[in-house]
Amino acid sequence: MNKNLKTFLFLHIGPLFVAIHVHFFLSPNSLATGGVSGLSIILNDVVPNLSIGVWMLIVNLVLFVIGFLLLGFAFGAKTIYASVMLSVMVWLLEWLFPLSGPLSEDILIQLIIGQCIAALGIALVFNQRASTGGTDIIALILNKYLSIDMGRGVLLADILIALSSILVFGPEVGMYAVFGVILNGLVIDYTLQQVNEMREVVIISSESELIRSYIVGELKQGATIHFAKGAFTSDEKEVITTILNKKDFIRLKKYISATDKQAFITVHNMREILGQNYTQLA
Repeated sequence: MNKNLKTFLFLHIGPLFVAIHVHFFLSPNSLATGGVSGLSIILNDVVPNLSIGVWMLIVNLVLFVIGFLLLGFAFGAKTIYASVMLSVMVWLLEWLFPLSGPLSEDILIQLIIGQCIAALGIALVFNQRASTGGTDIIALILNKYLSIDMGRGVLLADILIALSSILVFGPEVGMYAVFGVILNGLVIDYTLQQVNEMREVVIISSESELIRSYIVGELKQGATIHFAKGAFTSDEKEVITTILNKKDFIRLKKYISATDKQAFITVHNMREILGQNYTQLA
């Protein structure tokens, strides 16, 4: 798929999933689980004449203005676009599918299911080096002026919004909102790990040259070559180390199985990769 088309699709599908979470699961249960959506749910209760989607648009615009004044263009055009799309999609869902109440009496199951849907959407947006805005901008400001870590800044802003919902919706709903913030971080981290999971593959084979050529020529991936000596035979063999995503790893396994059934392969799941074509060091 064309890279620009993929980015365009993900910057619409991602916000749509988050908007579904906000409209069908959070809003009917008054769950302000942080972020602009949570703050907008609180503001909608205080000033119900404006819908949650409209409140999200207003809050995001205010944050963008503050961000431009204090940070310049640090948060990027993709983030602005994704956050505006999220606000518009929430407004459209409110217009197309108005709700008279929660989908179920069980708040917890709605929170869990909705958060799983939202986590996939946020992961798709994050993969395009963007976010849905909101508390990310607050976190950037806290990081610049108070040297607070980005992750802690987002968590702090979300927790404060969730705690403030206690004053509006009561302690029970407020506690669910705080739990939602914690669940949000856990589910998003897990989803991102699954989406971005990479594997370090170490291969020892008598057909090393063919396998190396396949990795570089067909998979278009790099590899590191070093030599090792067997403890029993003292034979020196070439060892190939490469890092692949799930799709390329499956292709490589099929190729090695057809090329050398006696090949020795070890595989390690990688939690984080820094430098070169992967995540930047700073």
